[in-house]
Amino acid sequence: MIKTTIGVMGLLGALALPPAHAEGNHDYSVLIISRERLEVATSCEIGIYLNDQLVARLFQEQSTSFNLPAGQVDVRLRRLPGQAPGCSNGLENQRSVRLTLPAGQIVKYRIAMEGPGFTLRPTSLGY
Repeated sequence: MIKTTIGVMGLLGALALPPAHAEGNHDYSVLIISRERLEVATSCEIGIYLNDQLVARLFQEQSTSFNLPAGQVDVRLRRLPGQAPGCSNGLENQRSVRLTLPAGQIVKYRIAMEGPGFTLRPTSLGY
């Protein structure tokens, strides 16, 4: 009985402590990239590369988000090979776009066509 009482008192004491907060959460930003509009006239997957690493694949009507450190990030968009006709690799614009992500902010971009390749356009959050 005494051990149970001491255990319950210890548990209640632990619950009374203030919650722990992670340090440095304000140093991150959320980047949202969407393909929600029908601006991109292809049924192929679009690959999203952050700093030359493939991190996401988007089909029509999809979006993705990333929790990234604030600062600059290079984003490149590329049509990925797939099962749909016309999705094989070809000549396309391979340039990256450098985005600056502000600390503690949510930024949203949509994929659009620009000449022979894709580009990112800033858009509202729309919540």
